[in-house]
Amino acid sequence: MSQLLVITGPTATGKTALGVALAKLLDGEVISADSMQIYRGMDVGTAKPTPEEMDGVPHHMLDIADPRENFSAARYTQMAAACAEDIRARGKTPVVVGGTGLYIDGLVRGTDYAAAPSDPDIRRAIEAEYDRLGGEAFREKLAAADPDRAALLHPRDKKRLVRAWEVYALTGRTITWHDEQSRLAEPRYTAYTAALDFADRDTLYRRIDRRARAMFDQSLPEEVRRLLDAGVGPDTTAMQAIGYKEVAAYLAGTCTLDQAVEAVCRASRRYAKRQLTWLRRRDDIHWVRWPREPDEGDIRAAARGIAENFASTA
Repeated sequence: MSQLLVITGPTATGKTALGVALAKLLDGEVISADSMQIYRGMDVGTAKPTPEEMDGVPHHMLDIADPRENFSAARYTQMAAACAEDIRARGKTPVVVGGTGLYIDGLVRGTDYAAAPSDPDIRRAIEAEYDRLGGEAFREKLAAADPDRAALLHPRDKKRLVRAWEVYALTGRTITWHDEQSRLAEPRYTAYTAALDFADRDTLYRRIDRRARAMFDQSLPEEVRRLLDAGVGPDTTAMQAIGYKEVAAYLAGTCTLDQAVEAVCRASRRYAKRQLTWLRRRDDIHWVRWPREPDEGDIRAAARGIAENFASTA
């Protein structure tokens, strides 16, 4: 069975730099596993790698979707697997880099997302309930039945939250259970998964806040305005990304710029907590916990260690 190298962890932990360093060591190419970097025109708010950050390493699964469409995990799984096979066929190493657990799980395990049933009438009723309760309350409701899936999803990810409850309502079984049934088949890949974090939580939160504030200096409001002007509606999956909904509220005049900045910082910290919750439930994670904010030397040293361990298990 083919093996993948996966670099994951919460936002703002240095995944991009480490992924590039590993790709250079292993003659590899990066496959992004970020559910918002797939959208064209969403660069600043998603911290999409710049050409300078890519440093000559090919990156896949970026800019593959129009932000007006709702991109599914099933579609990601199919396309990312095709990328991995193409990279391997050319004698190179796929390095999967990102923090979207649903995408990573689907790619590694070959999850059959079509296996669980669907009912349009039930879905519409659940969508109405989501609208009535609000995202936070609806996610809490899902967490009582399916804490694993709820931990993966943002409260504003209406489509996936509704889908998870639809499956539960129709079958009496959680979508996590259905996914696990598909995993009883042999997984598509084995994976060596390294997750990044900081020994001190305050360091992580400082980095998150600093990056969120920097996005506003790097023209995030202008990016959001361009998307809105291009017809990307408020109900699209893309516009639910952290940073975009908050800035859209500022542009609509419902909050101040300072309030939007603080809302993005707060939402980003909460997202990082959910990412860590998902990772801590797994027993196959190789943790890299930075004792301080990593510099280039720290990144290179971590890359060498991971590359050696990956090679020994391949």
